[in-house]
Amino acid sequence: MAQALQEIHDFLPCVTPQRWIDNALANQDLMLIDHAHCEKKAASTALSLMYRYVNNFDLLNKMSRLAREELRHFEQVLAIITKRGVEYCHLTPARYAACLRAAVRIDDPGRLVDVMVVGAIIEARSCERFAALVPFLDEELADFYSSLLKSEARHYRDYLALAEKANGGPVAARVEEFTAIEKQLILEPDNEFRFHSGPVG
Repeated sequence: MAQALQEIHDFLPCVTPQRWIDNALANQDLMLIDHAHCEKKAASTALSLMYRYVNNFDLLNKMSRLAREELRHFEQVLAIITKRGVEYCHLTPARYAACLRAAVRIDDPGRLVDVMVVGAIIEARSCERFAALVPFLDEELADFYSSLLKSEARHYRDYLALAEKANGGPVAARVEEFTAIEKQLILEPDNEFRFHSGPVG
């Protein structure tokens, strides 16, 4: 797992600021609620891709597996939320994913390449944040977030492989463009704390 984390750190443009980790530790109920929403959204995105790209056999297989895993993670987060007496509720989404997707090209194959690159970045950042939080969490939550690292790292690699396949070669130029946007979103202050927000306060 250490090698996979190093690969993700090399891929991402920056590490999560300590101030965001402090925000997360001070708002753990909110973090769990938003985490559940993120897992549900990830599953929904994978299913949408399966409906849009019905002839892409590799994508269908990878997204089907990813959707099942993300829904299982959603169930696991929901169980922790329930156990801790936290009320699961609607939250406004972070600006993170919307800002990344705003730069996605409109027409295929460019659209598919960009959507896959964005997916890779989101999964990589999730993995990086789970790892950053683990040392500071209680045993139950630390064990759970540690258990998610392997699947999130695989999702990142799957998305990147699908991007390269759709592009017919390396996607370094698109990765560079999107990670530049991502760096701003991770480092610049945000108004509301979310799992993929910048630091607040």
